Amino acid sequence: MDWLRASAMQQGRAIMAGILDPIDQTEAYLAAAKGHPDCTRIYARLTPARARSEAVAAHDRARQERRHSLLDGVAISWKDNIDSGGTPTEAGSRLLEGRVPRKDAIVLARLARRGTVCLGKTHLTELAFSGLGLNPMTATPPNALDPDLAPGGSSSGAAVSVALGLAAAAIGSDTGGSIRVPAAWNGLVGFKPTPGAVPEKGVVPLCRKFDVTGPIARSVEDCAEIFALMTDQPAPDLTDASISGRRLLVLEGAPFDGAETAPVTAFADALDRLGRAGAHITHVATEWTDRALALSPVLFAPEAYGIWRAQIEDAPELMWTPVLERFRGGADISAMDYVAGWESLTRIRRKWVKEIAGGFDAVLIPTVPILPPRVERLMNDQAEFVRANLLALRNTRIGNLLGLPAVTLPTGHPACGISLMGHAGRDRHLLCVAAGVEAALAV
Repeated sequence: MDWLRASAMQQGRAIMAGILDPIDQTEAYLAAAKGHPDCTRIYARLTPARARSEAVAAHDRARQERRHSLLDGVAISWKDNIDSGGTPTEAGSRLLEGRVPRKDAIVLARLARRGTVCLGKTHLTELAFSGLGLNPMTATPPNALDPDLAPGGSSSGAAVSVALGLAAAAIGSDTGGSIRVPAAWNGLVGFKPTPGAVPEKGVVPLCRKFDVTGPIARSVEDCAEIFALMTDQPAPDLTDASISGRRLLVLEGAPFDGAETAPVTAFADALDRLGRAGAHITHVATEWTDRALALSPVLFAPEAYGIWRAQIEDAPELMWTPVLERFRGGADISAMDYVAGWESLTRIRRKWVKEIAGGFDAVLIPTVPILPPRVERLMNDQAEFVRANLLALRNTRIGNLLGLPAVTLPTGHPACGISLMGHAGRDRHLLCVAAGVEAALAV
């Protein structure tokens, strides 16, 4: 078995059974990363000293049968906007070059206490403010399916590190789709928890009201176990997960506007398989989705620019122009419009639960309505970058605006994911439903 491409939970069980040694596996990952021709485009920096120390400790615990979790000894990568004590954390931005936090973010500290091994920090788009994954100011990771294509962002290096077998799983962050877009475009599972479920202290912010940290991995089981460690609670029981009898709502309308043929075809094929597996599927179009999406310009950029304006305007030449302009777009929104926007969104969230999604186990949409575009075109055509970026994040942003947990799963069609949105605060239930969907799609 190629253990570098095994799921995190498969590796954890192999360590428990004495089949796999954490030291050997960590060394194998470090060697694979260092030997990969695109290592410096994927990892902002490896942390070999820390990884080896944590692997030795995990090895000793395994021999003494006192492992701290099912993932004790499993090596994962961390998006470089998540603080790691004593190691630079620069959030993909030259504005933060040389920034070294004193201690780990809470979420990194929690996973370290439960025995996971930190391999290193992965590249991302500048300050996590793009869904395409391009970052000419530091590095643009290659898409794992085709290096000429955009990897998805902003957790670009996180997803690529897993897809190329350079980490067992990865931790990313999601403000408008930054976990789910790269997961979908690289053939992986990505889970965005309910905002507030995971402690964000020590994570470089973009929009605090939407930011949330979550896993990218090879299976729903991996994501569920990592989420459990992140939140200090038991993982949901996914044994014999099934989609039979589940009530699923397909959200028509906005998620399909301007969509390309391949993602729509992949989504339809996945729905057909779920129906044959016994799921009860209902199709609904609603104005509330359109109303929520219309609030995006009023809510995201103003908060992001409010947080970063001083640093940006002190040295705007350090930023790539398309991302700089996204931030500066927040300057045009008045405080009154921002407050009114949040008032409107709060009402929409209540309507969503009461009138649309309340009776369903999950709401389904194509994760991304377009395939990953070619990097060369995006770099040479700013208008195309803006168009593609808005479309790439359009569907995933629905879950962020509505404050919902969401998970993307591979459909079996390259770079095409299917997303499930759950109920706020019911992350564990969504992961159970997702495990059933995963099993049905694997048949």
